[in-house]
Amino acid sequence: MTVSASLNPALVNWTGHEGLPRFDAVRDEDFAPAFDAAFAAHEAEIDAIANNPEPPTFENTIVALEIAGDELSRVSALFWNKAGAHTNDVIQALEREIAPKMSRHYSKIGTNPALFRRIDTLWEKHEELGLDLEATRVLERHWKGFVKSGAKLDKPDQERLSAINETLAGLGAKFGQNVLADEKNWALLLTSEEELAGLPDFLKDAMAAVARDRGEDGKYAVTLSRSIIEPFLTFSDNRELREQAFKAWTARGENGGETDNRGIIAETLALRAEKANLLGYENYAALKLDDTMAKTPEAVNGLLIEVWEKAVVRAREEEADLAKLIAAEGGNHYVMPWDWRHYAEKLRAQKFSFSESELKPYLQLEKIIDACFDVAHRLFGITVTEKKGVAGYHSDVRVFEIRDASGRLVALFLGDYFARSSKRSGAWMSSFQSQHKLKLKNGAVGEIPIVYNVCNFAKPADGKPALLSIDDARTLFHEFGHALHGMLSDVTYPSVSGTSVSRDFVELPSQLYEHWLTVPHILKKYAVHYRTGEPMPEALLDKVLSARTFNSGFATVEFTSSALVDMAYHTAGAISDPMALEAVTLEKIGMPQSIVMRHRSPHFLHVFSGDGYSAGYYSYMWSEVLDADAFAAFEETGDPFHPETARKLKDNIYSVGGAIDPEDAYKAFRGKLPSPDAMLAKKGLAT
Repeated sequence: MTVSASLNPALVNWTGHEGLPRFDAVRDEDFAPAFDAAFAAHEAEIDAIANNPEPPTFENTIVALEIAGDELSRVSALFWNKAGAHTNDVIQALEREIAPKMSRHYSKIGTNPALFRRIDTLWEKHEELGLDLEATRVLERHWKGFVKSGAKLDKPDQERLSAINETLAGLGAKFGQNVLADEKNWALLLTSEEELAGLPDFLKDAMAAVARDRGEDGKYAVTLSRSIIEPFLTFSDNRELREQAFKAWTARGENGGETDNRGIIAETLALRAEKANLLGYENYAALKLDDTMAKTPEAVNGLLIEVWEKAVVRAREEEADLAKLIAAEGGNHYVMPWDWRHYAEKLRAQKFSFSESELKPYLQLEKIIDACFDVAHRLFGITVTEKKGVAGYHSDVRVFEIRDASGRLVALFLGDYFARSSKRSGAWMSSFQSQHKLKLKNGAVGEIPIVYNVCNFAKPADGKPALLSIDDARTLFHEFGHALHGMLSDVTYPSVSGTSVSRDFVELPSQLYEHWLTVPHILKKYAVHYRTGEPMPEALLDKVLSARTFNSGFATVEFTSSALVDMAYHTAGAISDPMALEAVTLEKIGMPQSIVMRHRSPHFLHVFSGDGYSAGYYSYMWSEVLDADAFAAFEETGDPFHPETARKLKDNIYSVGGAIDPEDAYKAFRGKLPSPDAMLAKKGLAT
């Protein structure tokens, strides 16, 4: 690749192991000039396509667009990876600058009249072009993308839309940074036995390691990382400390001052509503749902309310059981949100005769990673090999080669598993490079995917294994399911590669993959005690499997309330007081006082740190309807690794990306579209 003088070659010429970036050769100060040069190079490519004197063809317009901007894609991939997984003050300052620039750049492309005329001409006669299904989908995506970018608007409205997008990009960057700052800056340091009462050794070890990292050797730190705060709320016997930690956790982004996100939410919602109206939609939800399986806000709310009504009844029953337990212990207080996890764990221990602390020694991170890889091998024939000594973007990052049954390298995978203060919370999959088969300007034909998973598990003390909760283990499987969606991709065009599918379909491969964690054969093989190596006892395994729907009312209420608030925000237009709307929505649906939303608005990163899941948080449940039905296809055969079903799953779900319509893809795998019944049964909410 030709490299501009302003570019550090390591940003765009990836000469590391099997085409991996040389992360060690990239400095923070390289990004600003690199973005400027990459923007200019991409703009020149776009101008050449738009002003081509030849009549528009699929090759000289759409294929040319597909391979344009490679420098920008590479610089962006490296930068946004660092912004999310290993940030610092320099990167954060640049993020606030780059996010609006990026928006401005793509707005200019999306409203290029000469370019849109070429695409519009091709779309008008697409049935005459002899395109296959994938190429037709690619053309349609480009055409719809330009329309949603304002290509059909008059000039003043285009300029306003561009300004809105630019402002939204900056607001999203600031929102995420504020949440990270609140998480990073808060810690509860404990020292006495009274303060540590009830905490198991694995949690105390993790808290001690975090305290040591903060320069507080000999103390124990409760942080707002989910891998610390949730087990603390579960096991701590000190109700006052639980309340203090819980309130800090749920107040992220709502603490006043520089990091308060409430004003950002109001401005974001107003701009999104204006954007939707400019593009001819009734509200922002209608705009976002236009190209999804759900199609309309009414369809989304219909599913959410159906599930909510069942979940809240179950949650009330669960709350009553917890209240009885509190009373039996001599407590004289209602079940409050900082009590739920603590007493639910005690109730689970009573009902099923096991506790999370009893289970955790059998869930070693290394073994669960091996289980993820083994399931992929059994289902899809791939093998995963770690490449020791190959550097990632942080010393904790591990690099793996993914090869198919013939031994051909099909992907590179990076695993970044431990929490750190430079990483935003949560877990996610992303990629440095997507799979495709097009010929590039440097003469290479196609590229393999380079995919990474980011998690936030508590890092163990030196010499001790990382132990996971069952939810942590599911998270690992979930994110690797996303990774497989990217790595098994087998399409021609990059714009439909891997996870480039509708938002309410993208969670299917990840949520489906979670099912194999609790396949008895997998648990028996990989759930082994970290000290003795003995497999999980059969009796404990049976208890774990029988407890799968325990506390499902609580978990479903947590999620569904968040999804309903998301939809309320994006169907209401401009809102002067978003927090009042959150409160009114929760009151209207009958939210129990003992439970809070899984993601309260001021730290709802899915919805406000970018545009990804705005009016789309429901998609986890929509995909859950699909994944429950999809796993039933294996259960019906009696074999969780049934070869023919696995082949159909790979061919129609994991490898096709967005090359075909998701409904058609699902029906090709399953023969029909699902109802919510299997999902409700999986949650234990079926009536």
